[in-house]
Amino acid sequence: MLGLPTYIFCVNVNLFGFFGEMPSLRDIENPENDLSSELISADGISLGRYFRFNRSQVSYSQLSPELINTLLISEDHRFHEHSGLDFQAFVRVIYGVLTFDVSAKGGGSTVTQQLAKNLFTINPELDGSLAKLGAVPRRVIQKTKEWIIAIELEKNFTKEEIIAMYLNTCNFGSNAFGIKVASETYFKKRPAIVNIQESAVLVGLLQNPSLYNPRYNPNNALTKRNQVLYKLYSHGYFKSQQQYDSLVALPIRLNYSVQNQNAGIAPYFLNAIESDLERWCKEHGYNLLESGLKIYTTIDSRMQRHANAAVGESMKAQQQIFNEHWRGKNPWIDESGKEIEGFLDSRIKQTDIYRNLVSKYGEHSDSVMIKLKEKKRMRIFTWNGERDTVFNFFDSLSYYKRFLQAGFMAMNPETGAVKAWVGGISYKFFKYDQVRQGKRQPGSTFKPVVYGTAIEAGFNPCQKLQDISPTITLANRKTWTPPNALGDFGTGEWYTLRQALALSKNSITAQIMQRTGIENIISFARRIGITSHLDAVPTLSLGVSDLSVYELVGAYSTFVNLGTYTQPYFITKIEDRNGNVIQNFVPKIKQGISEQTAFTMVHMLMGGVQEEGGSSRSLSEEVTADNEVGGKTGTTNDASDGWYIGITHNLVAGAWVGGVERNIRYRQWSMGQGGRTALPIWDSFMRKVYADMNLEYEKGQFKRPDHMDISFDCAKYRGSEGTDDKRDEDWDDPNSN
Repeated sequence: MLGLPTYIFCVNVNLFGFFGEMPSLRDIENPENDLSSELISADGISLGRYFRFNRSQVSYSQLSPELINTLLISEDHRFHEHSGLDFQAFVRVIYGVLTFDVSAKGGGSTVTQQLAKNLFTINPELDGSLAKLGAVPRRVIQKTKEWIIAIELEKNFTKEEIIAMYLNTCNFGSNAFGIKVASETYFKKRPAIVNIQESAVLVGLLQNPSLYNPRYNPNNALTKRNQVLYKLYSHGYFKSQQQYDSLVALPIRLNYSVQNQNAGIAPYFLNAIESDLERWCKEHGYNLLESGLKIYTTIDSRMQRHANAAVGESMKAQQQIFNEHWRGKNPWIDESGKEIEGFLDSRIKQTDIYRNLVSKYGEHSDSVMIKLKEKKRMRIFTWNGERDTVFNFFDSLSYYKRFLQAGFMAMNPETGAVKAWVGGISYKFFKYDQVRQGKRQPGSTFKPVVYGTAIEAGFNPCQKLQDISPTITLANRKTWTPPNALGDFGTGEWYTLRQALALSKNSITAQIMQRTGIENIISFARRIGITSHLDAVPTLSLGVSDLSVYELVGAYSTFVNLGTYTQPYFITKIEDRNGNVIQNFVPKIKQGISEQTAFTMVHMLMGGVQEEGGSSRSLSEEVTADNEVGGKTGTTNDASDGWYIGITHNLVAGAWVGGVERNIRYRQWSMGQGGRTALPIWDSFMRKVYADMNLEYEKGQFKRPDHMDISFDCAKYRGSEGTDDKRDEDWDDPNSN
């Protein structure tokens, strides 16, 4: 018969492959623990994690004394006396293994053995041929490996390191792996500050994370917590029985929040940039889900919360208006304003649910429609909180199609740092990111590109044009005469370019497009940061080519930054799991336009606030008082898209509002215009930012070039000499083709 030393030797060397592989000494000295990668805000707040198993590490010094004492007294009170194995509990261990007595087995494993199990012995891929004979030989071999590895761990690590490693590798349930995530999940605390009763709950979870989950099995959790507290009492941890009695009488006070990518203050941002990070990891040999990276971002958690609140408050009110507007009717309409027949039928065929049912039952099977119309309990989004209801798939589709969506982004125009990113009204229910992923027609928010091209060509903000829409011959020899927002083709009045932009005159914008040329407009757009495809057609001047909020905010920032385009960026540095900086990131910059052209466009955009009837005049005095502010509204012809891009000297932000599809919109253009739907989001955000004394974003003036060759004093402008309605003599008849 083999002696125990011989048996242990055979397991250690995996004789004839009977026992399975053992970790090498190097593995034991450097145990790898798959870690989630964490996204961190500019002000040090966690924005969320990328994970397969939600895990994050802490050091021994980051554990509260109450937590350490609770763990050791409850689980391994001779921890500091043994060298990995507790021989006094050896008999109980053998008994537990052979009889499947859970309590006996648990009572015999040391913390070091449990660490060995967590790290190395629970992987079935490491089993040898003997383990396949049954559960008993497999458990005996696993336990033997635990003993061997535990001894090696004790040789290579201090007791403090073993405690930290153990707590970092434990499963606490609720998708929480490791004590840091568990403390945050159940109590929204760091492990360094959990108290004695909270520590008892967490240590109790180690026995069975499901059975003793305080969220889902509160009675079991309370009983287990009190059992742990009794162990502490029986070992003399408490000063008196009165202290023990007072603790066991307390309820479990949870502050429960499961960490997932639906939650957090910036879920759209977290998910929108995941592909960027995965690309970086692939290029540099890391795994985003397992490498434990610390990813530092430009997002400011305070500004992000202000943006969330601004979008939420504004969109809740806007949705009420939209619902009342469409009361008793469906909001999906065609160009003539009539409801689209078969809309839901066509849309449900585009869903994964429909495709899966067709794959299972066949395209023409009655079962497909039966399943689609089958009522089910589901939890739905409402602006007053989630609620349970009973819907079939058609009910659900009809319900969610009626919601207006929004996208909002704010950035520092000089540094390019993105400070806030809200990609929709609820990431849990609407995954599509409306900041960078979503692209829609920008309408009149594209007009500053047209006017900027004219300014660059030498035109002056004081130059006047007559409000008469030109008739333009298109490539197909048809003609196009753009109407103004109210449907007229011009009043014949004369306006300066600044006034025309402030009033958003389509007629004058089209005239400028004629004289500057479409290709020059596209070139200008590229130089200030617009990268999406732009159709080289006359209607481009009125914003018919789809753009993103991300692009437009970056483009307007070029004006504020005196012509230097700074690509919006959101990552500042990435550290490995040990805190070593792997890479620092700096924004990409280029001089897109001249300082004079840029500041002239800032002056033009301020006209929206300063000119009579300007489209930004509805901004609150809280924002505009003692402050230089500019901006531009935008609305598509059918009011399916409402926009506002606003500028200040140190913040540029943009908002888009619209239906999830273009044909879901208001019936009246005036109700869906950007000044009503998107501008309030920007105004609310800026009010919150200025009211926050903890932020450095204060009111102020735009940067000026050192020298300006152009005058903004229209009384001195030579093209306006004589009467106020005299136009520049060098310009052609606006009705010419």
